[in-house]
Amino acid sequence: MAQMNMLQAINEALSSEMEADQTMTVFGEDVGHFGGVFRATSGLQEKFGRDRCFNTPLTEQGIAGFANGLASNGMTAVAEIQFADYIFPAIDQIVNESAKFRYRSGNEFDVGGLVFRTPYGGGIAGGHYHSQSPEAYFTQTPGLKVVVPRNPEQAKGLLIASIRDKNPVIFFEPKRLYRASVGEVPEGEHIIELGKAEVVQEGSDITLLGWGAQMEILEHAAEKAAKKGISCEIIDLRTLSPWDVDTVAESVKKTGRLLINHEAPLTGGFAGEIAATIQQECFLYLESPIARVCGLDTPYPLIHEKEYMPDALKTYEAILASVNF
Repeated sequence: MAQMNMLQAINEALSSEMEADQTMTVFGEDVGHFGGVFRATSGLQEKFGRDRCFNTPLTEQGIAGFANGLASNGMTAVAEIQFADYIFPAIDQIVNESAKFRYRSGNEFDVGGLVFRTPYGGGIAGGHYHSQSPEAYFTQTPGLKVVVPRNPEQAKGLLIASIRDKNPVIFFEPKRLYRASVGEVPEGEHIIELGKAEVVQEGSDITLLGWGAQMEILEHAAEKAAKKGISCEIIDLRTLSPWDVDTVAESVKKTGRLLINHEAPLTGGFAGEIAATIQQECFLYLESPIARVCGLDTPYPLIHEKEYMPDALKTYEAILASVNF
């Protein structure tokens, strides 16, 4: 085990996979000579050369199209979209090409060795163009996997699993945790299976469900609730598409309550899909309505970032309301 932050864990995952797979390339805006805007790819160009880690023009659609071309020819392509807010120019290539490549060719061709890495979320005073959480847009696209880690250990294990997966993956990295989240990370090969949620804390009164940076928020809210005698079970979904219905349903059948927390806006957020499915699976077990604590239905506000964020206090109040329903 080694102590590292999330950026270091991501860098180590990329480096170890580039060593193991000579076809793997890493590319994006500024990722080469100085490691990208957050330095996640620092040292990779020096270690593996300019042919395997390189800068691209400032065109997200071009990055995604180039990635599709590489992956369709059997290479492992890891493309960085500098901020998740700027993934939208690439959405045609990702949704209409990456996701459908295998299907439209009758499984003769695929882009299975393709990962799009992108920093998402707020909490860094980035304003409305550098703080969005667009994960729900891609969960409605069959053919894509959507993955979000919560800490350095998870980031390494999930990223390696994503790179090795035989399907295109969008890997959302919670940028406010890049340097803030530090922990023990296994050295060498470390793989976490995609599509499996993790129960990070067991409890009996309510299930709290989230992913990425919001897991820390859930833990703080659960600590406050514990002082009121409320026992919270906390689940990290980790993979949003496909998501682990069975683990969540089993927990809700035990606790009788569910609270879902995500930073993306409420309307159309992935919490709505989870709520509908769990209502169907666990209707006779529910003691209160499924609660959602999410971002606001507004553009991400710079000066009102604190008001926008679904923080621990909002989550704690929703826990009390659910338990006392």
